Amino acid sequence: MKKFALIVLAVAIVAAIPSAMLLAEDTMPQAGQTAPAFTLPSQEGTPISLDQYRGKWVVLYFYPKDMTTGCTIEAHKFQDAQGDFAAKNAVILGVSVDSTDSHKQFCAKDGLTFHLLSDTGHSVVSAYGSLGNYNGVSIANRNTFLIDPEGKIAKIWVKVNPATAASSVLEAIPGSSIPAPTGLTATPQ
Repeated sequence: MKKFALIVLAVAIVAAIPSAMLLAEDTMPQAGQTAPAFTLPSQEGTPISLDQYRGKWVVLYFYPKDMTTGCTIEAHKFQDAQGDFAAKNAVILGVSVDSTDSHKQFCAKDGLTFHLLSDTGHSVVSAYGSLGNYNGVSIANRNTFLIDPEGKIAKIWVKVNPATAASSVLEAIPGSSIPAPTGLTATPQ
């Protein structure tokens, strides 16, 4: 009887742990590893694959929900800096578990021009160790991955601040966003 009571207690404890907490830290890919491949539909319904951006820096940011305060702030910061990212040969891809229709509305409402990818099946969110749970609803945790032009994870930000995420990622990408002048030589004075 004592053994049965211990088993029941163990099951109750495990059941009380939110599913987001069950994700071990080692399920998240680490810097230096090859980024997990994916293909997801964008807000236009077009399939977008990580492979199509080989040779570019990829900012892959996961966010909880379209048209919520924090997610809107984060999206606007990435949108505002899009030219700076392009100058560093980088593309921005946002991922949530929202539908393509929700993404389309979010982009239209907030003037977002980069790709928002729909992961309703949670495969990519899970592959990047970013599946979370909010009051019993599956969401993407607010994590960002910087993927280098060879397809390796260069840097990871976990539980990012929506107001500073874009600038932090931009600073981490090597190179200047201002093109160096060409054909000029310095003359000694």
